[in-house]
Amino acid sequence: MSDTLDDADRKILHELQNDARLTHQELSERIGLSPSPCARRIRRLEEVGYIKGYSARIDEAKLGFAFNVFISVRLDRQIDDRLVMFEREVRLCPQIVDCWLMTGSFDYLLRVAVRDLEEFEHFLTGRLTKLPGVASLESSIPIRRVKCLPARLA
Repeated sequence: MSDTLDDADRKILHELQNDARLTHQELSERIGLSPSPCARRIRRLEEVGYIKGYSARIDEAKLGFAFNVFISVRLDRQIDDRLVMFEREVRLCPQIVDCWLMTGSFDYLLRVAVRDLEEFEHFLTGRLTKLPGVASLESSIPIRRVKCLPARLA
């Protein structure tokens, strides 16, 4: 089973990225295939890993978490056990919604979603600065999101 993409596969990915709740019938009409081949293609895209799953995009602000902060983290040492320990602790913090291991002058980039500046301060001073291995932090508060794509398709 080939895992290369043709135009129809790319159209399927585009449509599902915009609305994963489309029926096979609706999707097939949008991309110009009949429902059965369309369903087979979706199944293949899932099997070979282009489609990793399905989820709803949740509006964090509507849930009360409208205040986002990006935090660059530098660890005191870049050794395996320190990285593992830090990442384990990050997974336990619901305020941290994204975490990336980075190259450059900082080791990690976090996106934190909280209710307001007061909750951020409490999280920062009460939890994040106390994580094992944290040597320094640099916070940036975004003004507004300019672009957001679930995935790059082309």
